[in-house]
Amino acid sequence: MTLRIDLCGPPGERVRFAASPLAELTAMLHVLAEPGHHPALAGWAGDVWAGLAPEQAERLREAEVLWRSSQADFLLPARPRPTLAEELDDVDRIPDETYATAALVTTCGGTRFRSPVPSPLTDPVARDRALEVAAARGPRHEAFAERLLTDPAAVRTRVRRTLERCAEAFFDAAWTGVAARLEADLRVKNDLVRRQGIGAALTAVSGAVTAAPDGDRIVVDKLQDKATSGSTVTFIPSVFNRPHLVVVHAPGWQPVVQYPVADPTAPVSLSTVTRRLEALSHPVRLRLLRTLARAPHTTGELAHTWELTPPEVSRHLAVLREAGLLTTRREGRYVRYTLDQGAVSTLGTDLLSAVLR
Repeated sequence: MTLRIDLCGPPGERVRFAASPLAELTAMLHVLAEPGHHPALAGWAGDVWAGLAPEQAERLREAEVLWRSSQADFLLPARPRPTLAEELDDVDRIPDETYATAALVTTCGGTRFRSPVPSPLTDPVARDRALEVAAARGPRHEAFAERLLTDPAAVRTRVRRTLERCAEAFFDAAWTGVAARLEADLRVKNDLVRRQGIGAALTAVSGAVTAAPDGDRIVVDKLQDKATSGSTVTFIPSVFNRPHLVVVHAPGWQPVVQYPVADPTAPVSLSTVTRRLEALSHPVRLRLLRTLARAPHTTGELAHTWELTPPEVSRHLAVLREAGLLTTRREGRYVRYTLDQGAVSTLGTDLLSAVLR
């Protein structure tokens, strides 16, 4: 499953790397809302929650529908600015219809409120449907949708003030150190674009992001099969969003990808995780792996141990090798198979990372 981004701009302007204070604040807010996604930051999240005044904590919870399950598109700017205030000013310039549509997608889920459906701000049937779907997702979603559809201007003002208070409470103190890491990452990525091209820079972003040879298409390994287009795709580094790759891909918005900086390991694709789970689901292959976990074995030894034919064992071993769960070593005319314990031990982590991506 992949997200395809088709680029139609001039070759030298198809990719932009830039830091965004608003996108990084959004990543922090997601950590606060879903600390289970980010166990390495659980201590930070606990400290922030402990330091918030009760009123501020409640304001965060009432607006968390904008960044908990997915981030509202307007929180990931396609043209990042140097300061949070400037980016919030840009958000203020978005029409109510566009703002409400993006907010309802995160509040209600899916894309059913995208254009060209009637606007829930003006169409009573669409409004009732939006509230019905929001109610099914929970009382906070319903309450937020009700306020947004009743008085979008008041909600927008309240959300901005909530974000400004977050800056005062914890973001401003963290931003200086975070910005230095982001700038270091941007220097590397922009240098790669200049020296080796877009493909090399995207490889450095993540093994889950690839570019077509001519640079007119980017493919992101995500839990969806979708396509979008834009003249430019903006790549925004983040210290706080690991393991996610967050992508803005809605019609009417320029594509944006927020990626974690300095990932020391190449992410395993969802297709690889799927192959490994399928390989392990077969009882015969699981028995073979348990034997290989104890010591290397040849095909003949495995066949004798489990009273199988050598061709049958060979077929199962081929599946396990294709899934990357075995290593081999030739000794004369014999090939000995061994369980790749590292691949199996990280399968749970790989699965979680692939799902959260």
